[in-house]
Amino acid sequence: MVKTQNRNMSVPDTSDGAKYGNAVRLPSASLKTSDNSSNFANPGSTGKSGSSRRSSRSSSGNSASGGTEGTRKKDGAASRKLTGAAPRSMSGNSKKKSSSNSAPKAPAKAAMSKPSKKSTLSGSTKGAKKSAFAEEAKDIKNSGSALEKKGAFASVPDDVLSQINDTFLKTVKDAEKAFASKKEKHKLKVIPLGGMQEIGKNMTLFEYGNDIIIVDVGVAFPEESMLGVDSVIQDYTYVLQNKDKVRGIFLTHGHEDHIGSLPYLMRELKCPLYGGKLTIELARHKLMEAGVGTRGIELVYCAAGDTIKAGSSFAVEFIRVNHSIADAFAFAIRTPIGNVIHTGDFKIDFTPINGDPIDLGRFAEYGRQGVLLMLAESTNVEIPGSSPSEKHVGESFQRIFQNTTGRIIIATFSSHVHRMQQIFTAAEMYGRKVALIGRSMLNTFSVANSLGYITMNPSTLIDINDINKYEPEEVVILTTGSQAEPMSALSRMAFASHRVVDIHEGDTVILSAHPIPGNEKPIYRVINELFRRGAHVIYESLADVHVSGHAYRDELTLIHTLVKPKFFVPCHGEYRMLFRHAALAQRLGTPESRTFILNNGDVLEVSQDSAKIAGFVPAAPVLIDGAGAGDIDNRVFRDRRILADDGVVSVSIVLSKVSGKLLCPPSMQSVGFLFESEAGPIQHECSQKLYNYLHRLESSKSTKSIRDAAESHQIRDALKSMLYESTKRRPLIMINVLEI
Repeated sequence: MVKTQNRNMSVPDTSDGAKYGNAVRLPSASLKTSDNSSNFANPGSTGKSGSSRRSSRSSSGNSASGGTEGTRKKDGAASRKLTGAAPRSMSGNSKKKSSSNSAPKAPAKAAMSKPSKKSTLSGSTKGAKKSAFAEEAKDIKNSGSALEKKGAFASVPDDVLSQINDTFLKTVKDAEKAFASKKEKHKLKVIPLGGMQEIGKNMTLFEYGNDIIIVDVGVAFPEESMLGVDSVIQDYTYVLQNKDKVRGIFLTHGHEDHIGSLPYLMRELKCPLYGGKLTIELARHKLMEAGVGTRGIELVYCAAGDTIKAGSSFAVEFIRVNHSIADAFAFAIRTPIGNVIHTGDFKIDFTPINGDPIDLGRFAEYGRQGVLLMLAESTNVEIPGSSPSEKHVGESFQRIFQNTTGRIIIATFSSHVHRMQQIFTAAEMYGRKVALIGRSMLNTFSVANSLGYITMNPSTLIDINDINKYEPEEVVILTTGSQAEPMSALSRMAFASHRVVDIHEGDTVILSAHPIPGNEKPIYRVINELFRRGAHVIYESLADVHVSGHAYRDELTLIHTLVKPKFFVPCHGEYRMLFRHAALAQRLGTPESRTFILNNGDVLEVSQDSAKIAGFVPAAPVLIDGAGAGDIDNRVFRDRRILADDGVVSVSIVLSKVSGKLLCPPSMQSVGFLFESEAGPIQHECSQKLYNYLHRLESSKSTKSIRDAAESHQIRDALKSMLYESTKRRPLIMINVLEI
């Protein structure tokens, strides 16, 4: 069992009718629980119960455990010590009061009535002895011992007393099992749909009974093999099948890998969104830009210490953490079976750019009270020590700005508001103007500036079209493209396709971001191209122009030490990261049997005493290609790979509509297949071979026409063999049959 202090703690209303529509914000100290109740635990809180329903359950629970002290005092006759002689019989109102306030007496009598019929007690003492049995047995559950042959039971034969003991103890055990079964009617289900064994696409469902809450709905970058894919999102099948259970979506922070796929989900799901101010405004802008809008979607600002009640099973407290974006939070999710900590993305920064340091005290308080399960990010578990403060980057920027004479172009994540602030600070310190490039950069700046997260002189910001009005040493360009996305502003600058900015000799380009795993090759391709164009390129391995927003190993160790979870799930990382994080947790005292490395789609069922993977739900990645979502199959990728490797050959065949005969030699064209020096001879040779093949097919006695042969891929296969014989390459082949 998870250790919790035995207090009288109040809980929110847990009526079955509580839905997300009447979700309420509760003070941090308002949700409480005691050891013997299945309520929402709240560390460090005091107060009385705020729920009549929960209070009535507590009342009945006390009654079932032997009544209250007040009841014992009122029922004087029933409270007499049973020694020697039988007690006085009760009559009238006194008897009624005893039966109504001393619930254990009824099952005790029922348990002992059958054996007593077989006893040899005299008729004059039998009734008194039966009452004595019930009184003597009152404290048997607490003492854990059997009835003894003394007092009221002195004259009971041994075999009868043994039978009474067996029957009574079996009744007590059955009652305890029934109570435990009722107490854990449901198990907590933890279902990750993204973010496990990968970077990005973070999304986790928590389900208990008739309630589901969702933590984050992020997007992922496509892998190199996903040719033409713009982004990758989760499979929402399970969510949409259970959308009536969803009580809200809780957003840890505003990075794309945590809110990026909201527009795709919210088209079909309407529920509240909870998050910090910046996070909610970024989500609002994303929904509006995608044409989804916010109708039917409640957007709720939350601050550190706020607790949101979601349905009848969950209460979520926002805990302040540090990250590379403002308004980042961890969540303490209170459930009927215990507390769950979800760290979100975090680091421990005692000198943050704005706001306060991480609230380690709150993590410690939950650890003191007891945490059933913790999910913690694993991105930097392989790096020893602690991550540097964001202030180090600001100091590096100031040194670079001071010693640079030409233009400065800085690429960073568009959502990195802290980094944006430090760039404005350094620019103003050394008399430079700042221009922004990239739609996402402009959007984030607009939202952050409107909320007061950017402190700057309004004259510092200039339009990108006005940069040529200033000397190179007076300009800073802040752009997207730190991950070398093909259509990003920096990539287009590097390959001379940007409509406004060209890279000139003497420019200084700073990549203020760490490569996301899998993006290294395209990033270094862009860096190489920038060097070719005469730019001086500064990236992370050359200077302190980036610090991570994710905790290093020592910071993760501290969180584990404070929280002390009973069960642990590493998340937000590739498999090796999850494995190393699980090993760290085991060294810190979490047994291997209570540590789970999950796949996306696994269903982890958690009770107060156990946890297991009990099944899975659909969780294959859904690919976004333009306006399409999920309609890209393996055949499409295969064709794209062939196009990239060997090009395409198109053949046009013209037939008579009346006779079906070939009217002219076939026409063949190719793209990306033949080099210029070989195109003419090979095309002529292959066209002639194909014409002869079609002529033989036409003059043969076979009933199959040329059109039938084309539709059955017979002509395509024959042409593929001809082309491979001549070139040793296998292009994509397209056959067009025209009838005139």
